[in-house]
Amino acid sequence: MRSDHVTRELEVEGLAFRVIHSPAPSASRTYVLVHGIGVSHRYLRRLHAQLALDSEVISVDLPGFGGLPKPSGNPDVAGMARGLAALLDQLDPRDVAVVGHSMGSQWVIELAAQRPDLVSHVVAMGPVADDRHRTPLAQARALAVDTLGESPAVNCLVFTDYLRCGMRWYSAQLRHMLTYPIEDRARSLTRPLLVLRGQRDPIAGLAWCRRLRDAARDALLVEIPRGRHVVQERAPRAVAAAIEDFVASHSAAGDAR
Repeated sequence: MRSDHVTRELEVEGLAFRVIHSPAPSASRTYVLVHGIGVSHRYLRRLHAQLALDSEVISVDLPGFGGLPKPSGNPDVAGMARGLAALLDQLDPRDVAVVGHSMGSQWVIELAAQRPDLVSHVVAMGPVADDRHRTPLAQARALAVDTLGESPAVNCLVFTDYLRCGMRWYSAQLRHMLTYPIEDRARSLTRPLLVLRGQRDPIAGLAWCRRLRDAARDALLVEIPRGRHVVQERAPRAVAAAIEDFVASHSAAGDAR
């Protein structure tokens, strides 16, 4: 991550967020990176740094994750997306491409469906929940298989964040993750969608990612060779290049927002 990034915690509509911002005053594009369930911006740092070479980048830790206070109640995907929208309203970034990983894909798709005025492009990396894994047990099995193939460094990042998150909050959000109708919400998108997966990802399978791509009106599927679920940590340059190529080649419908 660039040394000139700024980290701050903000409270927006009673929700606590952490923002890691790499400004780029001359850049025309802002990437907003959103982590998945249980984790934080830490496993997005290498992708953040790569995208920040040419663009403004904002990584966000959502309420209850990364050591942030748990919100009162248990916001579902729509509620968390509303909070994220309120945060972006306050930050007011330019020409935003939102990038979500795993459950983060649900939050950014929902954000773009609710507030297309805030978003130009949507990127879903390792999107969940694959329709083969829509029970807690099936998710746990897929996660275990992925863990065996990830590097020790990736596993350390993920599982130390799981400890900070805590099982109670993880389980509460898992219920929302497993029931969120991501295919239906993808159908309502008016912004281009990139579905991106690691070629060896056991959590977001190829057939599932194809179905999600086909649900959206303007979408592309890209696989990163040899990548697993946390593909952005193992291959940040390839992931960043795929995202940048997609944004450059897919103009957002209705850009006069």
